[in-house]
Amino acid sequence: MTLSLPIDPQANELLRRDPLALLLGMVLDQQVPMEKAFSSPYVLAQRLGHEPDARELAGYDPDALVALFARPPALHRFPKAMAARVQEVCRALVERYDGDPARLWSEAADGAELLRRVGELPGFGRQKAQIFVALLGKRFGVAPAGWREAAGAYGEAEAYRSVADVTDPESLGRVREFKQRMKAEAKAAKG
Repeated sequence: MTLSLPIDPQANELLRRDPLALLLGMVLDQQVPMEKAFSSPYVLAQRLGHEPDARELAGYDPDALVALFARPPALHRFPKAMAARVQEVCRALVERYDGDPARLWSEAADGAELLRRVGELPGFGRQKAQIFVALLGKRFGVAPAGWREAAGAYGEAEAYRSVADVTDPESLGRVREFKQRMKAEAKAAKG
């Protein structure tokens, strides 16, 4: 199984074959619909005229990168902050993994190490790291021993909690229902 979001087919294809695009989609997956977050790496590649690598984005002129993110339609609700975050993540990839995002998971000995590696990236708290581990395991076959346990509830086989569980419009609807229910429960708990 692979990820199948209701986005441009070429954007889905980029996510399937380019580890950096997949990781950047996850970086951008906050405070915007997941379709927006995961289609933005494709739009960024279109704006650049080619598919970037981590080294290119790490060394990109920060103001020029913000301009690419902010150009209508903006790649994110917060283009300046997210352009900076993308650049921070790419710099971490260059420093720790020689610019190869796939090494983040291909060299992890087990699920716990994978979760730790992902969680060390800028902007990745525990929940976001668990979702990415689940996404890798469920949709991309990255399944080191203990990955489901490391992903927590997001690793459950029949869960519909996150982008890791989206395979078609029905599963997307179930994930949205779950997220709405969680927001309502959090709001009720505060009130």
